[in-house]
Amino acid sequence: MSIDKIQENLKYYTLLSEKYPTIQEAATEIINLQAILNLPKGTEHFMSDLHGEYESFLHILKNGSGVIRRKIDDIFKNTITDAERKKLASLIYYPEQKLELLKEDADNLKDFYKITLYRLIEVCRVIASKYTRSKVRKAMPKDFAYILEELLQNNDQYSNKDDYYEQIIESIIELERADAFIIALSRLIQHLAVDRLHIIGDVFDRGPGADIIMDALMNYHSVDIQWGNHDILWMGAAAGSLACIANVIGIAARYNNLDTLEEGYGISLRQLSTFANEMYSKEECERFLPKNLEHIECNEKDMTLISKMYKAIIMIQFKLEGQIIKRNPQFDMDKRLLLDKIDYENLTVKVGSKTYPLIDCHFPTVDPKNPYELTAEEQDIMNKLKLSFKHNARLQRHISFLYKAGSMYKTFNGNLLYHGCIPLNEDGSFHEKEFEGQKLSGKALMDFAEMKARQGYFASPGTAEKQSGEDFLWYLWCGYRSPLYGKDKNGLFERSFVADKAAAAEIKDPYYQYIEDEETCVKILHHFGLSADSEAHIINGHVPVKIKKGESPLKAGGRLMVIDGGLSKAYQSQTGIAGYTLIYNSYGMLLVAHQPFVSVQEAITKEIDIHSSFMVVEKVVDRKKVKDTDTGTELRKKIIELKLLLKAYQNGIIREDGRNA
Repeated sequence: MSIDKIQENLKYYTLLSEKYPTIQEAATEIINLQAILNLPKGTEHFMSDLHGEYESFLHILKNGSGVIRRKIDDIFKNTITDAERKKLASLIYYPEQKLELLKEDADNLKDFYKITLYRLIEVCRVIASKYTRSKVRKAMPKDFAYILEELLQNNDQYSNKDDYYEQIIESIIELERADAFIIALSRLIQHLAVDRLHIIGDVFDRGPGADIIMDALMNYHSVDIQWGNHDILWMGAAAGSLACIANVIGIAARYNNLDTLEEGYGISLRQLSTFANEMYSKEECERFLPKNLEHIECNEKDMTLISKMYKAIIMIQFKLEGQIIKRNPQFDMDKRLLLDKIDYENLTVKVGSKTYPLIDCHFPTVDPKNPYELTAEEQDIMNKLKLSFKHNARLQRHISFLYKAGSMYKTFNGNLLYHGCIPLNEDGSFHEKEFEGQKLSGKALMDFAEMKARQGYFASPGTAEKQSGEDFLWYLWCGYRSPLYGKDKNGLFERSFVADKAAAAEIKDPYYQYIEDEETCVKILHHFGLSADSEAHIINGHVPVKIKKGESPLKAGGRLMVIDGGLSKAYQSQTGIAGYTLIYNSYGMLLVAHQPFVSVQEAITKEIDIHSSFMVVEKVVDRKKVKDTDTGTELRKKIIELKLLLKAYQNGIIREDGRNA
């Protein structure tokens, strides 16, 4: 049978023989791959809902949600004090800054260097021990690769090379390369501590440094992203969707975070600010003042201007969204057409079957006869902003990476990862939506959504496909029963212009009623092709876990985990913590609850880490190995192919020089 398979796929095996042109090379690779299968599974790190909070994110990224500190404690708990372990951890997280402080306090600099280097080498050696030498070598900085490789191979069992290793350390210090070597070692430890990073959505939103987070993710060694609704909004803005651009600017103004646009990406909002100031010159726009002003120093004049900009941009937003809704009846969002429901005589608005009095009746930019048409000035502003978003090199690099590393969902090592929800009906069945003549639900809906999201960005400008894709990107952001949004509506209009809070109420998808139901979670896992055994989980973001109200991140008996990062300060008063992250290593799963991050300065000078508590979600009986992972599955496939190549050589079907017999 194997001979027949070789003959049927001779071209493939001939190509494979070019990479492994001899029996020995093919056999060596088989031996190597079979050995790798028996290495411990690499550590996976899950984070979600970063919301632009770059300082907290970068700190958690550097410490691997406590992975590095736990390794330090395991290695040195019986040999050095807790204070020394704290110093060592802080040094690994922030080597450049911490090193200078430690050197100032050192009585004997040479002794300090020797002790520090030996400790760092030991930490790195332990962390690197679960990887192949080849993988560790690839992670090493080129300048120190040879020296690092030598030092990491030190085996305490024998003393034959003690003098050799000691001389390497002495030479590093003598040649004044100790600082650079310590920094290189610290970065290597950070790299090796986590094998793969999963971001379960929402890099962007109200925090001040989404651009900084994106830079860090682009430089990370192994990362995947499951798009959140805020990510998709920025993707739509970068694609050129005017409605998405208006939403992005509106959120930035609402949370006093225009710096991300103006300084992070260099997008000028001057024309919008001039327009807003003129249009609402006699109005204070107090209802539109930015949120969370208690946490920042405020200039009253600036805040007044931002409030006017906010009102101006959301009025543009409502018009543009109305245009999208009219173009796309399949979105089923006619109820969100509210500008034409305003009664300008009685100063009321009809929302659904109810009529509410307006608490703000000043709409100078709205033509009652054609309420969804932009004024000439509004159109000019948006056209110029579109050019700014479309031709912004840094933003486009970041969004291109979101498309490259991202997706609507991901199955990985037996887990299903997604940000929002899988839309369900009241009875728990998959909710069906019709798009482009197709009735879609569950996985098919998610796959279609991803296709449309990519179409919105990559389709040729000016085509119907491009317009349709851009509209769908907006739909995914806030549309009725969108899997990324998970609510029936975005009640921004009602929150802005209606006093009755009930009018703005946003009803969650029935999915959120079923996440405590194990049967439903198992059904979803099975639907996405995952085993229904106890080791399969749904890992979910999007909804902050309100610990204050007794909520738990573990749902359905542990089948589903909500790891909304909660990093955004805007949520922390509701949640009581700074959210959750998840660690999945060879021993099982650890859910990590974080307290709010103080500052980088505190972390460096006072060695104040994020206080975290750990919950063992799942502990495996037998330590998981590479063979138990998706990588292991791929390696086994490769081993089978290489064994067939070996047979082709042995049976004379392919010559060892790569030519057919």
